[in-house]
Amino acid sequence: MKARELREMSDEELESRERDLTEEVFNLRFQIAAGIAENPQILRNVRKDLARIKTVRRHRELTAAQGV
Repeated sequence: MKARELREMSDEELESRERDLTEEVFNLRFQIAAGIAENPQILRNVRKDLARIKTVRRHRELTAAQGV
């Protein structure tokens, strides 16, 4: 998922997507620990997407606080 796509999403969509990705990270950790994950690289990609979402949400908070 690209940052441009995230910036086009509403706050509610971002919040929902963040919850989904947080849950996915949790599940992937268990799968990797149990050795049943097909591709452990997926965890890295999901964590990066989660960080992008958090960055976009934080940017929106800061711009709203500044009144821009």
